[in-house]
Amino acid sequence: MTAPDTTSPAGTDAPATSWRDSLAVYLQPRVLIVLFLGFSSGLPLALSGSTLLVWMREAGVDLKTIGLFALVGTPYTLKFLWAPLVDALHVPLFTRAFGRRRGWLLFSQLLLIISILLLAMTDPARSPFYVALGALLVATTSSTQDIVVDAFRVESLPESEQAAGMAAYVAAYRIGMLVSTAGALFIVSGFESTGITRSAAWMWGYVVMAAMVLIGTITALVATEPEQSVRAEAATQTETAFTRVLHAAIGAFSEFLSRKDALAALAFVVLFKFTDAFSGTMTAPFVIDLGFTRNDYAAIVKGVGLAATLIGGFAGGFVARRYSLATSLWIGGVVQALANLTFSWLALVGTNQWALALAICAENFTSAIGTVIFVAYLSALCQNPRHTATQYALLTALAAVGRTYLSSGAGFVASATGWPLFFVICVLVAIPSLVLLTWLQKRGHFETLGPVRV
Repeated sequence: MTAPDTTSPAGTDAPATSWRDSLAVYLQPRVLIVLFLGFSSGLPLALSGSTLLVWMREAGVDLKTIGLFALVGTPYTLKFLWAPLVDALHVPLFTRAFGRRRGWLLFSQLLLIISILLLAMTDPARSPFYVALGALLVATTSSTQDIVVDAFRVESLPESEQAAGMAAYVAAYRIGMLVSTAGALFIVSGFESTGITRSAAWMWGYVVMAAMVLIGTITALVATEPEQSVRAEAATQTETAFTRVLHAAIGAFSEFLSRKDALAALAFVVLFKFTDAFSGTMTAPFVIDLGFTRNDYAAIVKGVGLAATLIGGFAGGFVARRYSLATSLWIGGVVQALANLTFSWLALVGTNQWALALAICAENFTSAIGTVIFVAYLSALCQNPRHTATQYALLTALAAVGRTYLSSGAGFVASATGWPLFFVICVLVAIPSLVLLTWLQKRGHFETLGPVRV
């Protein structure tokens, strides 16, 4: 991390920060760069996911085939496998012209634009296989861009701007997703209204989405290479490509596991967002069970829920700047767990749109606070610029374990207990992470992460 101007141990509260100071940090050039890169990262996700599924269904593809397209998202889960290549290898021409991180960033964005254009040229009705291949290319290049953006953010932002950078990134990521879902559908409808065929409207809609990636490309050109990356590049310039990859892969794991209480920290990474994942898995079925329509749910989640998420993200940035990392994690962990009680209350109230809006707002707001603070913690764990990309990709993969695997039994619990008690249990599943947080705090874990610039 960059050298601090004024330091405070990571486990102690930082001096109070005013709202004006907390807002001003979002106007720092480095944070603004991360904001636009967040938009570029969020944009492609739906193009190989929900938006693509709408296109396929309108083209008459059967539901069984559409269901299999969930597998297209696999690269987002397995991206840590090729993260060492991003850390270690040079991209011909790009690395020399733009630097280690910016070179990979521009290269991945170029591949992403090409992949989206290739997907635009496919026809779901005639060739689902080529659609799947195009979507897989989009997911792979998009997840590669995510690897680089995460490393760039961690290395370019000083400690005092990490939480603000993540808040800006989360907000822009959500907006990027909104553009590639609702925005893309409106664009396709607009093209179709001009009289062209539906398949041509979808093609041009995806062409517009490919052009949107240029926002991230322009941002990468305007940005400067992180100093940490420059120093890491200088330290490894005499090594062969194979040696750099080997050191990135082995070093990322061995360096982390050699730390004090490494296994406890990894368990904490897996469990911190488990309370969100466990309840989130059943939120949609719960709302439909209560008698709300799909339109009610979609309008509140996409509208009011999105606003609550964006506000919660910036609130999380303020909390992380004002308090120590440990204290911030306590705040985020507790509020995201207690928010589940609003769903227990909703289960007792029944079909009431105002109650649904309140519950969704509480859940999205507190979840965003927890997410921003949690990612600030993950960023603090990645301290060696030689393999930032590999370590961060590995940590985010571990964080997905709770969402993907541990929460898979939520339906069985909900069926056995009923909705009001189920969401109380969702609060209780946060206890193991808070116990680990207590233990790590007593063991001095947060002090080992180094000083926090305030």
